[in-house]
Amino acid sequence: MNRRIVVGLDGSAESVAAAHWAAREALIRGEPLHLVHAEIWSPPHVGPSAGSEGRRRGARTLLRKASDELLDKHPRLDVSAESCDGQPAASLAHAAEGASMLVLGSRGLGTLKGFVLGSVGMAVILAVEQPVVLVRASEDALRHAQGRHLDRNVVVGVDTGRPCEALLSFAFDEASRLGCTLHALHTWMLPPLAGSGAAYNPEVNAQIARSKQIGLEKMLRPWQDMYPAVGLEAEVMVGPVSEQLLEAGSGADLIVVGRRVRRSSIGTHIGPVAHAVLHHSSAPVAVIAHE
Repeated sequence: MNRRIVVGLDGSAESVAAAHWAAREALIRGEPLHLVHAEIWSPPHVGPSAGSEGRRRGARTLLRKASDELLDKHPRLDVSAESCDGQPAASLAHAAEGASMLVLGSRGLGTLKGFVLGSVGMAVILAVEQPVVLVRASEDALRHAQGRHLDRNVVVGVDTGRPCEALLSFAFDEASRLGCTLHALHTWMLPPLAGSGAAYNPEVNAQIARSKQIGLEKMLRPWQDMYPAVGLEAEVMVGPVSEQLLEAGSGADLIVVGRRVRRSSIGTHIGPVAHAVLHHSSAPVAVIAHE
């Protein structure tokens, strides 16, 4: 396995922020960093042109500038670069084969109007089974990239009804490497009509919440035993999953969400929770594929 961290670089402020975040992660893990720029320089069956050669030179300049900037800030960083002539999503997926993770820049939307992840980002997330981290170019993201953290914690969304080892393994391992607290969050919704009027019974709702809290703590106990140095906060809350995750992770180092690997060509592939968090989080978001 080629253990390295791969970053997609296209010259945008978001991809530059992603490269800085990934550089810090590479140093923490003791792994090399590989920068990848991919675009189609010339149409199929058409020979090289002056325009395509200009784009090649531009790609080399972009990669060289990014490498120099990263090495200037992190002299111990092992960094390499590659430019590819081809579809960006396919090229990035190929470069990520065997890697520890793939890191991309993410613009997001910042509103509730339509979740439309960039076509390249969406295609890459669906094409790889390695962890994919999306990084913003916001002020908060810059703090993360520069190592100036806010709440010093990793937030992970947990579904106690569908335990996921890959998700928890990544979250605990990341919190351990960062030396920060892991905030494991499970949310649930009140039954219809149970939250208002005569149907509301605080004792019943408190009993349900307690039962879910016990279930969450039981599920996390083996992981806590494996990572005794990680401070763990296990919390059960009532409300929509994505909203609670975004609130809990507003100043976090990282939000970790899962996506089920779907072999079918139909249906929602990354899931509504991951989709919403990717678009509205100011903190970096790690998407973990699992069965």
